[in-house]
Formats: sequence, C-alpha cells, structure tokens
Amino acid sequence: MNRKTLVLPAVVGLLAPVLAACGGSDSGSGDGDAIVVGTTDRFSLDATPAPFDPAYAYDVGAWNIMRQTSQTLMVLPRGDGEPVPEAAKQCGFTDTGNERYACTLRDGLEFANGDPVTAEDVKYSIERVRKIEADTGVAALLSTVDTIETKGDREVIFHLNTADATFPFKLSTPVAGIVNPADYEKDKVRDGFELTGSGPYTMKAEVKGDEMTKAVFTKNPNYKGSLKVNNEKVELVSFADADGMGDAIDKGDIDVMTRAMTPEQVQNLSKATDGDVDLVEVAGLEIRYLAFNTDASTVKDKAVRTAMAQLINRSELVSAVYGSQAEPLYSMVPAGITGHSNSFFNKYGDPSVDKAKAMLEDADITTPVKLTMHYTTDHYGAATKSEFEHLQKQLNDSGLFDVDIKGTPWDKFHQAERDRKYDVFGMGWFPDFPDADSFIAPFLDKGNTLNMPYANPEIINDLIPASRGEADRLSAVDDLTEIQDITAKDVPLIPLWQGKQYVATRDDVTGTAYLLNSSSSLQLWELGRGVSG
Repeated sequence: MNRKTLVLPAVVGLLAPVLAACGGSDSGSGDGDAIVVGTTDRFSLDATPAPFDPAYAYDVGAWNIMRQTSQTLMVLPRGDGEPVPEAAKQCGFTDTGNERYACTLRDGLEFANGDPVTAEDVKYSIERVRKIEADTGVAALLSTVDTIETKGDREVIFHLNTADATFPFKLSTPVAGIVNPADYEKDKVRDGFELTGSGPYTMKAEVKGDEMTKAVFTKNPNYKGSLKVNNEKVELVSFADADGMGDAIDKGDIDVMTRAMTPEQVQNLSKATDGDVDLVEVAGLEIRYLAFNTDASTVKDKAVRTAMAQLINRSELVSAVYGSQAEPLYSMVPAGITGHSNSFFNKYGDPSVDKAKAMLEDADITTPVKLTMHYTTDHYGAATKSEFEHLQKQLNDSGLFDVDIKGTPWDKFHQAERDRKYDVFGMGWFPDFPDADSFIAPFLDKGNTLNMPYANPEIINDLIPASRGEADRLSAVDDLTEIQDITAKDVPLIPLWQGKQYVATRDDVTGTAYLLNSSSSLQLWELGRGVSG
C-alpha cells in the first residue's frame, strides 16, 4: 500500500495534518455497526464524584465525553476560525465595548427526552455553574458574566462585568453546556456518570465498580443543532494503558485509537508501509509544564525556581523522550497562538549551570537544594515517567539540586495537587479554546484551576482585563507579552514542551481528519464508515 498525504486547513497556523500507513479493510467490533474508539482516559467516581457535570468537570477527558451530549450556544468550526452558532441561531456583541452579548436560540430545540430548550434553561445552566463554583476552578471561565437576561423563550442576553472578547469561545466549552433543570439541581452537582442534554448524542455509561469502562453514544433523534452527525452510534472504550489500546486496534476490536498513544506507537505507525491502520497527525496545542506551590518552603524563594528554569534543557528533554512528536516550549502560550512570546528563552537563554549557581549564591541558598517533583503515572501517557527521569538527571547533574521524583495515579494525584501537598509537580494542558487567554487565565487569574497561591496583582487586575478588551487579538499582543514576561521573571510555572496530536484509525473509517478540533477535543459526529483504501 502507498503512503497517503492529506492536507487540510491549518488550525491556528500550527501544523498541517498528514496521513500515513494505509492498508486493508477489517472493521472494528462493537454493537452492530457502532464505531469503536479507544482512549486511555479513565473515569472513576473515587477520583471525581461528578465527572460529567458542567458545573464541576474541567479536564480534557471529561470534556471529550460531554461535548457529544451537552449542547452549547456556540461551537468551534471544523478548521481555523471563530466560534459559530450551535444551539443558537445567531449570537453577537450588541455594543462597541464587548460587554453585552445576545443570542437567539434555534426554533424547536429539545432535550433528548423531548422537553423544550428555552432561554430560561440557558440562564439556569450558566447561573448554576457560577452558584456551585466547584473547586476545580471551571466556573472561572464564566467570571466575566454579571447578569443574564431573557426575552421570551428564545432570546438570552449576557451582561458582562468587563469587556471580554473571548466570551464567544467560552460559550463553546462544556462549562456552558445547556442542562435540563429537571435533571440538574440548582445548587448541587449531579453525582455519578449520568449525562443528559440536547446535543448530537445520548450517552449510556457501562460501569464496573466505581469506574466507567465504556461510554455508548447513540444519535439523538431530537437534536436540532448545526452539526452534521455522520453515524448512528459510537462507543468510547477506556483502556488501562496504550499497549492494550494498540493491541485492540491491531485485532480490530476498536476502529480508532486516540489519546494517549506512546511515542513508540506513533513512530512505528508513521514508518509503516502496509497494514490496515492509518496514522493521522493533527494540529496540536497540548502543552506540558512544571507548577510550583510558591508558599512551600523548598521553592518559596524565587531563586530556587529561577535556577531550575535556567538549568532545564528542553531540547534535550524533547529529543530524548518525544523525538519529532513535540517541540520545546518557552512560554505557557504555545507557538501558533496569537500573542505567543518566547519569554523564558528571552529571560534565561541557553541552559547554564554557572548562571543557575550565581542565582542561588546571590540568594544565600544552600546547595544542593533538596526537593521532590511529582508526576501522574496514568493521565498524560506512558512517557511521563521517562520525562521526569530526564528532568531529574538534568537538575541533579548540575550539582545544585538533589531531586527525587514520585509518580502517583491521577485519581490521587489531582486532589493532592489541589490540596497543595506537592511543592513541585508536572501537569499537562489542553486549551479550553484556541486563544492565548486559555493558556494564561486558568493559571494566573483569580480562582486558578491549580489552586496555586501565586497571584500577581498587575496580571489579575490590569493585564488580563485589558487583553480581553481587544476584539482584534493582535491588539492584545502587548498585554499578553507582558503577562508572559512576568511569568518568566517570577516562575510560578515552567513551560516544557508543546506536543502534536495523533489519531490511529482502521482504514474504512472516515472523518478522522476532523475528529479533533483546534482545542484537541473529540468530535465523534465526524466519524463514518467508508471504502477502504
């Protein structure tokens, strides 16, 4: 079989998708002709009692489930571009100051059970998120909402407390999912795996113990949004690891393999010249970073954090662990996003033991500095352990640090991080939407998602509001750059790398080029069955 190349519209100007290793025609198993998709995301009630409630959920795995069932007023388009109406017929700012945003709902919208969707339901859904204000920090996405007004059954008007040009993007995220008041209490999260809405699918969870093993998505006959649904049923199956997921697609037990494949799997698939599994590379905005509890005794002194920033060799780290599948990152805002600046490189340049040593000596820090870096063993892929082993070696080889590393499963890691039990820890991030604000505000604004103590008044009170006031995002670049420069100076976070995204698919499945949107979120409605190639 011949290698294929597929060129699609660039997503935020980052990476052009390619397709490789096409072959035979075996289809995956499942319920009837269901398209079966594999993932290593795990969903446990031990870790999260309300994993799919819009008022609580704030991680890419949960949002990948919710986007299929929870309808939002706006949605990201297939390729690069601004959000477009979904549950809404039309939306837009009605003032010059980006502080009044009005939407008109489509005619005849219904929840999956047949109940009508009204403007009051939209208001209820947004106000519910803000009232519950879950400790995940997801409500911060709606922090610029002041009051919500409805006119009749179809018109809803958001009055914002400050200009927010990113608000249409926020209305495209699952936190703004429209819920039925009959199913979701106003001041309490919905426990368990139940998820209902007015989106393109209904969802049924298959559960073993406290863990969801499979999500079965069935086309919603009452759906009346803007999306074209190309299949009748999709099953999303959770695997314990990438190797098990890889075995399943080789056997034909699944049709599509999503996050997170190992670097070795990606490399092998990209080199293959025959077989019946294709590799799709799509634009990637995933980032990895180190975060600090800046109140912790080991890293409270900024000199310790800046010394670490001065020592870490991103190029060596990426080359050794991820190869061509990632790129060094010198800002929390990745390359390809308007406002990106290489602030950490501008501040620290190439790695230097001598410069790091001087930083610690000037601050009278005794060396070697002893600390533990924590990482999750099962949430960001199998290469995470190797990544932290390389970081540990880089820091310890300098003679300035004595670093231990410790891995913990995600169901315990995530809560421990939020409880500030870790001084230094590694995290990944997929953006809520493809704008610099989504790589800044979640970490540096009030109510940050990491529950970090770091708070810079200039960033919070001046720079973030000023950047959100610019509808033309190019006009926000100066403010965004200043935020990144302050982050590089204070080092509450250290960006490490920016990754590409991959999907593996059996070759009779169509639509995989659009399976991931510009925020790396699944769009299962794009999948279909076609002729093998």
